[in-house]
Amino acid sequence: MYADRYVFSQVADFIPRYRFDQCVNRYGGNRRMRHLSCRDQFLSMMFGQLSYRASLRDVVVCLNTQRQSLYHLGITSKVARSTLAKANENRNWRIYRDFAEILIEEAKKICLGDGEFRLNLEGSVYALDSTTIDLCLAIFPWAEFRTTKSAIKAHTLFDIRANVPSFFLITKGKVHDVTALDKIVFESGAYYVMDRAYLDFERLYGIHTSGAFFVIRAKKNTKLRRTSSNPLGVLHKEAGVRGDQMVRFSGVKSDEKYPERLRRIVFFDSSKQRRFVFLTNDLSSDALVICDLYRYRWRVENFFKWMKQHLRITSFWGYSGNAVKTQVCIAMCTYVLVAIMRKKLNINRSMYEILQILSVSLFVKKPLNTLFLENPPPDIRKGNEKQACLWDF
Repeated sequence: MYADRYVFSQVADFIPRYRFDQCVNRYGGNRRMRHLSCRDQFLSMMFGQLSYRASLRDVVVCLNTQRQSLYHLGITSKVARSTLAKANENRNWRIYRDFAEILIEEAKKICLGDGEFRLNLEGSVYALDSTTIDLCLAIFPWAEFRTTKSAIKAHTLFDIRANVPSFFLITKGKVHDVTALDKIVFESGAYYVMDRAYLDFERLYGIHTSGAFFVIRAKKNTKLRRTSSNPLGVLHKEAGVRGDQMVRFSGVKSDEKYPERLRRIVFFDSSKQRRFVFLTNDLSSDALVICDLYRYRWRVENFFKWMKQHLRITSFWGYSGNAVKTQVCIAMCTYVLVAIMRKKLNINRSMYEILQILSVSLFVKKPLNTLFLENPPPDIRKGNEKQACLWDF
C-alpha cells in the first residue's frame, strides 16, 4: 500500500473501485462529463469531510494549494468551485447513497463484535431512530418542516453489535419517523429497538410476521387488555422490574391491525425516578434482558451526536435538495470507510482520534500502519544523518 504516497491516497485505496463504478453507471453519473468525474467529486468531498473544511470554497482552495499533487491523491482533474458545485447540484445523489449501502454491508461483516454488547442473544440487534438537522427557511424552502424553519431528517438503523449504521434514509423534516419502517427489510431473528414514535400497530405486525422481534415503548394512551401475568423473582424486583404481563391491544382498530399477543413489561429506573413501559413480541426472553435491550438504544443517539460534532453535516455546501443529500451520503461513506480502515489495519484508537490525526496528516507521506501508533518507530534516515555528521570535520 505504501510507496512514498500521501496519507489521503492510502485512505482512498479502501474504496472498492469496481463497486463504485457500478453505482456511477447505474445512474449515468459520468454521462456527458467534461471535467470532473464522479470519483473526483467523491474524493474532493471526502477530503472536505476528513480535513474539517467549512465550505466548498475552503475545499477547493486547500486542494489547489497542492495542485501538483492532486494526481497522486487520486484526483485526476483540476477542481474548480463552480464545477464541484454544479456536480453536487446536478449529479444524482443516489449514486453515493447506493455506494454507502455497499460500504455498510462490508463494514457489518468485518466489524461484527466491535460494539460492546453483553446480552446473551443470538440474533442481530438494531436501534432505530432519526435526527433532525435544522436548515434556514429562506435558503432551503424545499425542506418542509415548520412555518419558521426548514429541516431534513436522517433516519438511521444502527447495528449495535458492529457499532456501525446498517441503514439510513434522508427525508424532509416534516416526514414522520414511523415511515422509515416501510423502507426496512426486516431480518428474521433480529431485534429492533425503537422509541414510542414508531408505535404503529400495522407496521409492528409486519415486523412480527417477518420473524423478527421488536422492543418499543408504549404511549400513555395505548389501550391494552391483560390476559395473564408472569411471576417475578427477587432479582427482577430489585433491578426495577415492576410487571411482566401478556396483553392484547383493546382499541377499536388496534386489535384488528395487531391480532397477536404481546408482552408488557414495566420498569422503574430509580436513578432517574422514571417509569418505562415496554412492549415486545418476544414472549420467552427474561424481562431484564428486554429492559437492558432498550438501554442499548442510546447507541444510535450517541452516533447522531458524534456525527454532528465530527462530520460536516450541519453546515451545507449547496442549497438544493440534491446537493444536501449528496453531502450527507458522502459524510456517511467517509465514516464507514474510516471504520473499515480501522478494522483492517487493526488500529487501536477511537474513531475520534483517527479522524483528528487524519485531519492534519492528509498531505503527509507516511505509512498508515505507523501513522496511528502512539509511540512511532524511530526514523532510520535521521539516525544515518547523525552518524554521517560524526565524520564531517
